Amino acid sequence: MRKLFCCLPILLSGCSLIMPLHDPDQAWVELHERQDGRLEAVQVDGQELEDERYFQVPPGRHELQVRLRFEVAPGDTGTAEALPRTCLLTLNYADFAAGQRYQLKAGSRGFRPWAQLQDEHGEKLARAREGRCGAV
Repeated sequence: MRKLFCCLPILLSGCSLIMPLHDPDQAWVELHERQDGRLEAVQVDGQELEDERYFQVPPGRHELQVRLRFEVAPGDTGTAEALPRTCLLTLNYADFAAGQRYQLKAGSRGFRPWAQLQDEHGEKLARAREGRCGAV
C-alpha cells in the first residue's frame, strides 16, 4: 500500500502529458521547435491558453502568440557562455480550416527568433513576426 502512495504523484503527473483529442470542427496546430529551444503556446486572439503544448481554433482568421526560449551561442555573444533568450512571436493567419492539422515550426538564428506556420504537407503558409524579447 505504501508503494502505491509513493507512485501516485508520478502516475497523476503523467496524465498531463496526454494530448487531448482533436476536435474535427476546429483546426489543430502542433508546435515544433528545433533542439536549441522551447516553444510554448501563449494566446489565441488575445486570450490566454491553459495548455501551452498546442492550439485548437475554430475555422477562420486567428492571431496566435507563442513564446520561444532559446540560447544564443557563445560565438554570437562574444562571451564564453551561451546567453539565454526568451521572445514572443505573433502569427496571423486568415484561413484556418476545420479538421485540418497545421505545424508551427520555430527556431533561432543568432539573437533572432523565427516561426512559420505550415500545412500538413509542409507547405509554408505564414510567418510570425518577432515581438518582445527579454523576460517575457
